[in-house]
Amino acid sequence: MTTGQSQSHPRNPTPTPTSVPSHAARARSFNAAAAQYAANRPSYPPALLDAVEEEAGRSLTGARVVDVGAGTGIATALLHARGADVVAVEPGEGMAAQFHATLPGLPIVRGSGDALPLAAATADFLTYAQAWHWTDPARSVPEALRVLRPGGALALWWNTDALDVDWIADSADRISRFFGIDVRAEQRKSADRTDLADPSGRLRFTRRVVRWSRRVPVDTHLANIGSHSAFLVTPEARRTAFLAEERTHLLKVFPDGVVEETYDVLLLVALNT
Repeated sequence: MTTGQSQSHPRNPTPTPTSVPSHAARARSFNAAAAQYAANRPSYPPALLDAVEEEAGRSLTGARVVDVGAGTGIATALLHARGADVVAVEPGEGMAAQFHATLPGLPIVRGSGDALPLAAATADFLTYAQAWHWTDPARSVPEALRVLRPGGALALWWNTDALDVDWIADSADRISRFFGIDVRAEQRKSADRTDLADPSGRLRFTRRVVRWSRRVPVDTHLANIGSHSAFLVTPEARRTAFLAEERTHLLKVFPDGVVEETYDVLLLVALNT
């Protein structure tokens, strides 16, 4: 579940500034939860890769693709299945180890989007699935332009919660109260991420939204929520109590224990012109 930002709740007080984990700590938190991430995070629909190709004006099949911030390889596997010659880049030791376990035949190198361990003008596509926000655009934008071939495409995407679905909006409100943030406001603010993606304005992004859904057991849904960094850095007892309460709410909506998650994948694509 996407976590966003602002109400308080007597049982879940707003964290004080000194108690809020740093951006770096949240990024590192995935390493210890890599298996949970791989098993429970949603993938992406075929229509997303169709949209990437349409916006880039070329096929992924046979293209040299660098999947940056690849994590456990969810997007990398889809790009490989599409026929891309793909190499993954991942900074986290735990995530990279899980990638090796899940996709032993695919290449992965350690590194980040802020300092890509790749030669100049060698990639047809750079892809960031749920990962661009972990970079510093002042560094990652020049790196993308350095590594992309002329006419190459930078594709960024995120699964975001479909807040027009009632039960998802209700769940987002509960998460808002838990963290003392406003999920809806944060998602509205980031719905057009073009300024956030490149504050310098060097890249001209096109924007697409692709809706899709998946049906999963309630345990998978809860483990998916718990695999997000905001939860991973929350004390275990507090996190466990919230997820137990969330299970009760969900079973009222899905008494058969199967949750239908609905996502809007936000896609941004920019060409290296």
